Amino acid sequence: MSSPTSDALLGPADIRELAAALGVRPTKQRGQNFVIDANTVRRIVRTAGVRPDDVVVEVGPGLGSLTLALLEAADRVTAVEIDDVLAGALPATVAARMPERAERFALVHSDAMHVAELPGPAPTALVANLPYNVAVPVLLHMLDTFPSIERTLVMVQSEVADRLAAAPGSKVYGVPSVKANWYAQVKRAGAIGRNVFWPAPNVDSGLVALVRRTEPVRTTATKREVFAVVDAAFAQRRKTLRAALAGWAGSAAAAEAALVAAGVSPQARGEALTVEEFARIAEHKADGEATHKADAEPEHKTDVEAEHKADIESDEESGHP
Repeated sequence: MSSPTSDALLGPADIRELAAALGVRPTKQRGQNFVIDANTVRRIVRTAGVRPDDVVVEVGPGLGSLTLALLEAADRVTAVEIDDVLAGALPATVAARMPERAERFALVHSDAMHVAELPGPAPTALVANLPYNVAVPVLLHMLDTFPSIERTLVMVQSEVADRLAAAPGSKVYGVPSVKANWYAQVKRAGAIGRNVFWPAPNVDSGLVALVRRTEPVRTTATKREVFAVVDAAFAQRRKTLRAALAGWAGSAAAAEAALVAAGVSPQARGEALTVEEFARIAEHKADGEATHKADAEPEHKTDVEAEHKADIESDEESGHP
């Protein structure tokens, strides 16, 4: 395939000219910060390891800075954009600046959280400058909806990058860390300065690389069941798991039974557990429920016996045999 020239990529003047022509003003509501540095988008593509045979999906392409760099390297690029004006303009930008690659570009005008299918071949990679306010939900949705995505590189707020890549025992390890690890091996892949964006954000950005697990987490529990345990464990992260999972299990005693059956200390906290351990706890919820039921049964049995005894006494008083 022919290689587009570097002039095809957007620089600061190009970005501002495009934005002015479209009447676009980046909004905080949608977490819009456009990359204006060609070297940065090339670095992102390089770090993502985009190959000539890759089918890349990009979320939140904005004015097209990263899109054009991806088209330089990949076989195909599909961009998902929610903004009406930006979605309407991007195909024309691609056609004008990279006409030889235009037929290998597709635009899906939609909220990424509602995307259930994409045109063309299944995506093999996800590369995106994700809007800060929806970065984690969008990332998890795309990984869940498109299991063909093998490699991912996302640019997110630095704090979010730390959380996604955190290991058990870290102070920032939490729900995003565990859920991302359900799908992939996750690591920090670099930092991005504020001056490569327009407008410049008030926070630093970071790159996070995810490589999908070759083998899924081994468990008989469903993803929904495992994620329910994760959500419960971190909803009250200062509490021990015995206390934090009481609502999920039905009682503290039931939670303890499930934890013990899973080989996890009831006194541990969620931040110490791997995704595999959360999966084991989910598998043993039935054990905890059985314990909870058994604990409740004696009282119930006593009530039945008392009622039966009262019936007998009533019959004796009335002269019934």
